[in-house]
Order: sequence, then C-alpha cells, then structure tokens
Amino acid sequence: MKITLWGVRGSIPTSGPDTRHYGGNTPCIEVSEDGWTLILDAGSGMQRLNSSIKLENKRVDILLTHLHFDHIQGLGFFKALFNPEMEVHIWGPASTLTSLRSRLGKYFSPPLFPVHFRDLPCKLHLHEVENSTFTIGPFVINSRYVTHLGPTIGFRISDKHAVLSYIPDHEPALGPKGLSKDLKWLSGSDLALNSDLLLHDGQFSSEEYKNKVGWGHCSMEDATAFAALAGVKHLMLFHHDPSHTDQQLDKLFRDINHIKGGKMKLDLAVEGTEINLPKVVK
Repeated sequence: MKITLWGVRGSIPTSGPDTRHYGGNTPCIEVSEDGWTLILDAGSGMQRLNSSIKLENKRVDILLTHLHFDHIQGLGFFKALFNPEMEVHIWGPASTLTSLRSRLGKYFSPPLFPVHFRDLPCKLHLHEVENSTFTIGPFVINSRYVTHLGPTIGFRISDKHAVLSYIPDHEPALGPKGLSKDLKWLSGSDLALNSDLLLHDGQFSSEEYKNKVGWGHCSMEDATAFAALAGVKHLMLFHHDPSHTDQQLDKLFRDINHIKGGKMKLDLAVEGTEINLPKVVK
C-alpha cells in the first residue's frame, strides 16, 4: 500500500514562505496498490496529484469524508472527470436530508463552478455510505460516522498486510468530561484500533482548543491521547491550522512529542510525503 500526501492543511489553502515545509494545500491523499487508486478527499492538493497520478485500469475511486469546501474544492479540476474513457467512483457520507448527487451538484454549478455534473464526460458513479463496509480492488474499507459538523465519516482501509486509518476532521473530546478513556464510547475508535498508520485531525494546540470547543476539530494533545488509547502504531497529525506557520508547528510538535510517552511513533504530516505500508511503518 503506497500512500502519498498531496494536501495536509485544513480549512483554506495557505501558501507562502512561512508554510513551505509542511505545505499549504488542503486534504488530498493518494493510496495505490496493484494498479488500483483511491483518493481520500479532494482538497486543493488534488491539483498536485493531477500531474503524477497513473490510472492504469481506467478507474479511480474518490472517498470523501464530508463536503466542507476544503475537502472538495479540487474536485472540479481533477482531470479524470473530463476523460470519457475513465470510470470515476465518488463515495461520500449519506445524509437524511439530501442525496450526495444533489449536495455535490451545488458545487458543480454556477456561480461556484462553470461545469454541471451532467456535462462531465467520464463514466461517473456516486455511492452513499454510512457505517458501511465495502471492497475496492485489493482494499477492504470500513466507513463510520465521526464527531464533526454535518454528515462526516472516517475511513479504515485494509489490505492483506496493513491498515491505514484516515480521520481528518474529528472532535473526539467533545463531551461533558472531555476525551473518554473508554473506547466503546469514543468516536472513531473502531476506525483507528491497532492501525499501522493513522492520519488524524490535530488542528489546534490545547490552549487554542479551549476557545474552539464544538468547532469539530481536535487538539494535538487529544489526538495523541486518542491514538494511544486505540493502540495506533504511527500517528501523523493532519489538517494543520491555516494560521500556523512552519515555525509554530515545529514548536507545537516539540511540546506534544515530549509528553506523548509510549512506543507510538508520532509525526506531523508533510505535503509530498510518500509512505509504503508495512515496510516503513512497523
């Protein structure tokens, strides 16, 4: 399972010399194996993916955690959508109010975008998922609703050798007593359990989080505690706040890395990183 991080920033793309190291593009992850390609979220990082992606079997699957704009803003610029030979599957969270096609159709229409869904030349298939299990090529995928504003899911992606968990927007500590220590009641814990690699929301410092409870995001400290409780082998903190510079992220990481304890490997996600599971992450 090869994983490439094309966008790791949250909320809004942020470019400039102060964000050059960790990157400024919003969420987009490429997962590939045996000619099959999954794309996790379609943020502005999708533009970088466009220049390198190899779609050997004329099919690509896009798994959307939710439809906030930072997770779909690159979708309309994905070249496979404009190729009549391509089969494009988009998987996204079901809603009790409107269909996935209707919600995405608001983006694929003026004034937000000049091209309508109906005019896309690719072979397009939309799939609504809930607390679901499904298979794409060599991957077995579990989706579960998690704590975030609006219908939002996380993904657990398994092959014969490794498990990747992807929960980029998540507030597991939202509740009267903060982060539960009981996995049974902890949002997203079944997705993260014993995974080889977890990409997880770590947008705020603990001090910032005090004033942003209920915003749908997580402090680095809570994310680290969540991963440790779930027995994760390697945690990459993800969805960096757009206001955090490289220097600020370095300092926040030093603080959290100092207190994490245990054997779990901890990193900040860096745009452009390539990971091969299970060879790199043990």
